[in-house]
Amino acid sequence: MFVDYAEIEVIAGKGGDGAVSFHREKYVPKGGPDGGDGGDGGDIYVKASNNLSTLLDFRYKKVYRAPDGQKGGKNNKSGESGESIIVKLPVGTVIADTESGHVLADLTENEMEILIAKGGKGGKGNARFKSPTHQTPRKAESGRPGERKKISLELKSIADVGLVGFPNVGKSTLLSRLSAARPKIADYPFTTKVPNLGIVPLKGYRSFVMADIPGLIEGAHKGRGMGTQFLRHIQRTKILVYLLDVTSSQPAADLAVLKQEMESFDKSLINKPSITAFNKIDLVSERPIRVEGFNGGSDSICYISAVTGENIELLLESLSRILFKDD
Repeated sequence: MFVDYAEIEVIAGKGGDGAVSFHREKYVPKGGPDGGDGGDGGDIYVKASNNLSTLLDFRYKKVYRAPDGQKGGKNNKSGESGESIIVKLPVGTVIADTESGHVLADLTENEMEILIAKGGKGGKGNARFKSPTHQTPRKAESGRPGERKKISLELKSIADVGLVGFPNVGKSTLLSRLSAARPKIADYPFTTKVPNLGIVPLKGYRSFVMADIPGLIEGAHKGRGMGTQFLRHIQRTKILVYLLDVTSSQPAADLAVLKQEMESFDKSLINKPSITAFNKIDLVSERPIRVEGFNGGSDSICYISAVTGENIELLLESLSRILFKDD
């Protein structure tokens, strides 16, 4: 099961208490204070891993707790610090404080590791309080509590190009044509239930990552058709490909609806570079293909067939020009 949102609680370890102790040895009847410090509580880190692709595990385990520090001992022996724990998350996970909404970490790279909850400091033992005027202190500090946070985990796919379109326009077919990804494909709406990623090879040993998200419907930004759960997966993309059905009776209106959904969900999406690709030209006999309301000579428009592969190279060239324009 693909899960891209979860809420958990992280509790760093409490610091160990400092010890109250006095040196006791034969022939040394009045030894000084020798209470050791408590150990620090364990920290909690989050770490990105390419080996994970879902937040499913966090549906079942909601609390992550690091060990406490140990109490200080006699003979100035400090307590052991609590062991830190590492919570592994998929690359692309955004961690935020659920109360304030403040983003604590954005795991955009594999092996990226960030401290998310600091363990409490261990308390000082009574040996620390000895002074020329106070030779036998009988006090020690208690260990401090570790940080405790309720956090949200939101997985946003890391992709260069995002495919956006209504259900059943051929997004999954196009992804399978361009990459080794094998998403579920069938001739009915909402075949794709989860975002799919594929690596698309280009000439010159270049490549890019393409994301196919489930089909959008009008009102997706409000959650219709689970839209808000999937729109987040194109927020990181560099380019959007608006995939339209060339046989639609109202292609201009279709594109307007898609762009409105993008802008309503996140205004920055509408400013991303984009290409409009009309799919299913294998179903159209007339050549050259003309779609009312669109300029076929524009570099931002392509007419393709994901099934037959017609004009796919033209689409890849357009994407390559945008992705690698500074190279």
